[in-house]
Amino acid sequence: MSEQVSDYVLARLREWGVERVFGYPGDGINGLLAAWGRADNQPQFVQARHEEMAAFEAVGYAKFSGRLGVCAATSGPGAIHLLNGLYDAKLDHVPVLAIVGQTARSAMGGSYQQEVDLHTLFKDVASDFVETVTVPEQLPNVLDRAIRTAYARRAPTAVIIHADVQELDYSPPTHAFKMVPSSLDRSGWQAVPSDESLARAAEVLNAGKKVAILAGQGAAGARTEVEQVAEVLGAGVAKALLGMDVLSDELPYVTGSIGLLGTRPSYELMRDCDTLLTIGSNFPYSQFLPEFGKARAVQIELDPHMAGLRYPYEVNLIGDARATLLRLIPLLERKDRRGWQSEVIAHVERWKEVMRRRAAVSAEPVNPEHVAAALSPLLPDDAILTSDSGSVANWYARHITMRGTMRGSLSGTLATMGCGVPYAIGAKFAHPNRPVVALVGDGAMQMNGMAELITVAKYQHQWEDSRLVVGVWNNRDLNQVTWEMRAMGGAPQFLPSQELPDVSYAEFAGMLGLTGIRVEKPDEVEDAWREALAGKGPAVVEFVTDPAVPPIPPHADWDQIEATAAAVLKGDADRKGMLRQGIKAKMQEFLPHRKKSASPEEGEQ
Repeated sequence: MSEQVSDYVLARLREWGVERVFGYPGDGINGLLAAWGRADNQPQFVQARHEEMAAFEAVGYAKFSGRLGVCAATSGPGAIHLLNGLYDAKLDHVPVLAIVGQTARSAMGGSYQQEVDLHTLFKDVASDFVETVTVPEQLPNVLDRAIRTAYARRAPTAVIIHADVQELDYSPPTHAFKMVPSSLDRSGWQAVPSDESLARAAEVLNAGKKVAILAGQGAAGARTEVEQVAEVLGAGVAKALLGMDVLSDELPYVTGSIGLLGTRPSYELMRDCDTLLTIGSNFPYSQFLPEFGKARAVQIELDPHMAGLRYPYEVNLIGDARATLLRLIPLLERKDRRGWQSEVIAHVERWKEVMRRRAAVSAEPVNPEHVAAALSPLLPDDAILTSDSGSVANWYARHITMRGTMRGSLSGTLATMGCGVPYAIGAKFAHPNRPVVALVGDGAMQMNGMAELITVAKYQHQWEDSRLVVGVWNNRDLNQVTWEMRAMGGAPQFLPSQELPDVSYAEFAGMLGLTGIRVEKPDEVEDAWREALAGKGPAVVEFVTDPAVPPIPPHADWDQIEATAAAVLKGDADRKGMLRQGIKAKMQEFLPHRKKSASPEEGEQ
């Protein structure tokens, strides 16, 4: 039997080391699906419930494996559904390849069923490489270049294949005019800055008396080197949300996350420093960086076209974070005076106590901060965490202590809802021997997560460690938007848009054969997490939480306070609750410092 184009596509993916493709079937890829049958499902076709979820799963797989994520979809609506997940990959700089079917060539231009201009559709999200295969000889070059570009640019790419082309006999390009041969090899490479630029960067950092480091996901492979720099320079280290797992939060000078969802010590670190070193981050919110002109700054960035953004950096070092730091460290001078770092450490200790107190504040019925705070010490040191967007991201950023080999991620730049559960599925396929925990709000759970629990149930037996725990914050409110309306626009809660149906996520999980636990009391929270983490399979733990507990930013300016007050005056539906919980949460910052914090039962102040 001759090899078809579809057979060659799967064979080439196997040669590139691709082990899984996340997708959903449709007649636009019938040729590929038939080839999967002939190839004994190698690479494995992982069936999501929706093409958007397939793209998210590919993104999660790529984020947690460091390898190419691949997704597949049919023509028309299937291809359209991929877009949100692919934009997530683009904005968070993740290598993902989308393989998409297209209407048969003979029907193109005839307003045929599912005929969509896919080249135009994908030209922005896959701007680094998108191509349509129209003849077999074109295929190896197109597929190889799409994969190589996805890795090199850390971006999504797309290959579109007409349905009839998939079923043609494959013939390789010949040694002839207008034929383009191709090759598989992707040799490793490292970019490093020049000696002259390293010397200029060292001069800036050595001159600083109050050095702050901002570490992002680009510093992930340089944990030891970042620690060395912090120690030599006596610096404090803040982390972008995508870099939460870059350094352990047990290091005393690590201030935690930065930004609106960040910590007060990170805000103070940036406010008071005189020198900034940014490593592998393009954190977009410049208002949380040092005031322009107040601090001298150096950036280490792998991608030249992303360098120099966000802040007026004096030196932009273009290179791999680890390779660059290894060359920079010998040029740095150890700072003997440690007053600045001691001050940072004191701020961190104080903040951790404030967070313990906030988590201990009583609520109706359960404080959402307590849910995350109770989970943190119970997590295995090799756990992988995913967080959805919304108020739950606040609790992930502020209450989860990263340690050991723990990993964590979320939709950092697109901040899309609905990624938490599919990310977790991608993580399980990347690391089937590690426990995975997804932190999800009820809005995201209703949007995408519930259906994708079916995918969890379908594939759980393929995972060596089948623990995939989904924690759901059930507050019947699209809570982050509600608080943004109050704090930014002074608008009261608009119930027709914000109020959610009360769904029993635990019961739904039980219907699928998964463990389902519902928690309605504070003293049940810790035991529920323990039960789920000690189980032998996937579990959903549903916490009925208080929507009135505010995700207070690291600093609340007068505009935000006045806007929130205006929402109350305009008749916010939850004004009693939000005032009560807001005052109790904010008061924790002003109580005297104590070494031992209150338990949830003691937190009635």
